[in-house]
Amino acid sequence: MSGPPTPMAEGPNRGEDPTSSARMRMDSDPNSAIAEFLTNYNDYQLFQLTKFYRDRLEQAMEGGVDGVSSLLTYEWHFSGQEQRKVTELVEKGNWADSSKLLLNLVMEKGSEARRVMWKSFVNMRHGVPKLDKILKEIQELGSDPSDYMNIARGISEVPSHLEDVQQKHKETLRVQTEILRVNTILMKEKVKIFQLVDRFAELTVISSVRDRTLVEHELLARGRDHEEWTKEHLRRELEKIRTDQMFQSCFSRNHSLRKKREGFSRQSESGSLAAVCRVPGSSAAVSGVAGIGKTTLVQKIVYDWATGKIYPHFQFVFSFKFRDLNAINCRINLRNLILDQYPYFGNILRELWQNPEGLLFIFDGLDEFKDRIDFADNRRNTQPQHRCTDPEDWCEVSDIVYSLIQHKLLPGCSVLVTSRPTALHLLEKAEISVWAEILGFVGEERKEYFNKFFEDQKVAAAVFKHVEENEILYTMCYNPSYCWILGLALGPFFTQTDRRHQRVPKTITQLYSYYIYNILKNHGREIESPRDVLLKLREMAFTGVSEKKIVFRNGDLIKYNLQPSQFLSGFMMELLERDDSAQSVVYTFPHLTIQEFVAALAQFLTPDPGDILKILRDAHNKEYGRFEIFLRFVAGLSSPHAAGPLEEFLGAFLHQTTCRVINWVKEKVEGQSGNTESETGKRDLLNTFHYLFESHNKALARLTVGSVETLTFSGLTLTPIDCVVLSHVIGLCDTVKHLDLRNCNIQCEGLQRLGPILHKCQVLRLSINKLGDSGVKLLSAALRNPDCKIQELDLWGVGLTEACTEDLTSALSTNRSLTVLNLGNNKLGDSGVRQLSAALKISDCKIQKLWLFNVGLTDSCTEDLASALSTNCSLTFLYLESNSITDQSVPGLSRLIRSCRSLERIQASETGNVCHRHG
Repeated sequence: MSGPPTPMAEGPNRGEDPTSSARMRMDSDPNSAIAEFLTNYNDYQLFQLTKFYRDRLEQAMEGGVDGVSSLLTYEWHFSGQEQRKVTELVEKGNWADSSKLLLNLVMEKGSEARRVMWKSFVNMRHGVPKLDKILKEIQELGSDPSDYMNIARGISEVPSHLEDVQQKHKETLRVQTEILRVNTILMKEKVKIFQLVDRFAELTVISSVRDRTLVEHELLARGRDHEEWTKEHLRRELEKIRTDQMFQSCFSRNHSLRKKREGFSRQSESGSLAAVCRVPGSSAAVSGVAGIGKTTLVQKIVYDWATGKIYPHFQFVFSFKFRDLNAINCRINLRNLILDQYPYFGNILRELWQNPEGLLFIFDGLDEFKDRIDFADNRRNTQPQHRCTDPEDWCEVSDIVYSLIQHKLLPGCSVLVTSRPTALHLLEKAEISVWAEILGFVGEERKEYFNKFFEDQKVAAAVFKHVEENEILYTMCYNPSYCWILGLALGPFFTQTDRRHQRVPKTITQLYSYYIYNILKNHGREIESPRDVLLKLREMAFTGVSEKKIVFRNGDLIKYNLQPSQFLSGFMMELLERDDSAQSVVYTFPHLTIQEFVAALAQFLTPDPGDILKILRDAHNKEYGRFEIFLRFVAGLSSPHAAGPLEEFLGAFLHQTTCRVINWVKEKVEGQSGNTESETGKRDLLNTFHYLFESHNKALARLTVGSVETLTFSGLTLTPIDCVVLSHVIGLCDTVKHLDLRNCNIQCEGLQRLGPILHKCQVLRLSINKLGDSGVKLLSAALRNPDCKIQELDLWGVGLTEACTEDLTSALSTNRSLTVLNLGNNKLGDSGVRQLSAALKISDCKIQKLWLFNVGLTDSCTEDLASALSTNCSLTFLYLESNSITDQSVPGLSRLIRSCRSLERIQASETGNVCHRHG
């Protein structure tokens, strides 16, 4: 590449490696080494470096925009107006826009501004994980960035005699992937066909995988922590990854960039970052829960390659579904595996084997594969029957997949595998370079989905507004498949005038009830008895839930006396599956939760309710999470609001079954209410509250929880959904006096869901939660409530600062119930404590015990505190341990205990009482 037309600043020769000396000092002084390294770049090289990393820098700077902007302003590169604009965006929480604006301004300003920006990156690297990661890469790889753009995006040349087959292959894949089929459950139009590019909604994918084992129900497990991950970790640590970056080792896990650089130095004389970033033979794993969009993402990747948008360095892409590979029940070789699906390659494959670096193999749905591939099993490397090192070797399909991923077969090719988290542990010992997880929809992406789902934008807005206002529905609609169910179930309420008078679903059970109602309405006339068909489906669905089976074949249908029909295709999606001789059909419910709902629904249709209690007890005793949603559906279907619409087509639900389900829920709640000493006991009680919530049975809630005075969930992680359920149940009863939610990982959103019931509790323990100053505003509203009953409030270590004390002081000034307040281990500082003192001066203040342990108090504040409290008539104990208080404060505190007649003790150190009325 030729240099720029303008003179460049002095720097190293193009062929030199500016990190050679800096790298030697990496371990001793990484900051000075990287600073020297960046200094050695000339202006054009730094310009290229910034361009190369631009997308990642935009993400990384979201955690440190303020610092970069301040330094640029200090060194006169930003005007005051420009800094204010950046700061305004930060203050509004528009982190992405602020970092994008800052980068745009820097690129406009020129080379000196870029140097200052990179200098600030070095200074703040340890507090911003994403920046630190980028700087480590640059430091280890260190090379001339002028090669980045060319090599990283280099095109793999296809020999002229292979161009025709490549074009045919691309055209075939384009035709296969350009259409997106969406089930509608409508009789007239069961499947709608869209152009993929029109319908595809962007998903957030991160370049790491969270926990690899799930013990809870997948949909719940991800819904529970989704808000926290997307709001906090995505901004600070988790790095988004585009599909075109999937095979860049910059995103690889536990990789040694230096080692890879050395290993591939033969392929690039300059040892450039790009050559390393696209290491031949990369394997990538993409994780995501059921319905999150893994298969659609694969379809989009294949489509984008076929249309020339991504992966120009791959000459050929071969995509397989494990669901299809299940039909191959004999030994096969890679050659025939490809020809079976792409017969036009004929005898050309031998030439493709000569350049494996140009090949990408995609395997979708590892969790659906019938054979277990154990990458920790060394026998595959030693036993001849499992060895597969040649594309012509005959072996099991599992051996081919194993050998491709482990680079035993066609070393140099790349492999992409998708899987649900439940099967991801199988890849722990695999040679996976890049791990990624689909988080699903984040923020506005949810709204975008509904805008694309409904042609009428007024309907889209109305449905989304309802979802947004319902915490349960909204928290779980990060999942595209769940959004699809929401659209099908809720759409008619906002498009059909004859349904407007009916209640719009509020619980998950009610939502699924209307989903099935719409199927019955459109398909019920196709068969004589929908009830009989559902009864037959019952056993298959329930057994599938029990055995984690989601794919069914004709043999399964015959076993349960079912026959494929138009009605069944409304319930289940038909997918073509290949076997060794002909096409066969597999059946799968559109989503795992629909399978669970059908299993629950059928329990109310059986003519003999005799075994329902045994089913419920057995399901409840199974490993945690397996039947959690099923049991909630059963409890919810005992409610007339959920059962009513379905009874229109299925006939009346069996009254004895409904009564037994209600009695079982009553038995579980009463049995668990006093059993919360262990984490399991607390989790079981929370689950029973979910049953009460789904049932929406007010009388049952009052009967079972109405006599409970103490609820403790301390140490148990509670999510916004859990908080909604707690608020609902406690709100129906006025008896709960003591609510212990210490160390429950509650954040401001969760506290907001609890808001309506906070003022009802006499003792409220919220310590060791991430409430922050914004959380105190919610608590202040509860303290101001005229009916507030809070007597004891524990806010130890909840992330408060002096910024919240104005709200808290205002609330305390009007509250007449609070007697014990613990504000320990918060960063209130002297100024915050001074503000609080104003509330303590008021004669009507009832506070008797006040904890100010480790709040940043110094000697300069003790006189003010003593003065304020001297007129207080209620305070008996004041705790000031672990503050920066010295003997200088003793006289003032001594005068306080003499002037405040109610005060019995002031404790200002861990070793004893500084002042004691009787000491």
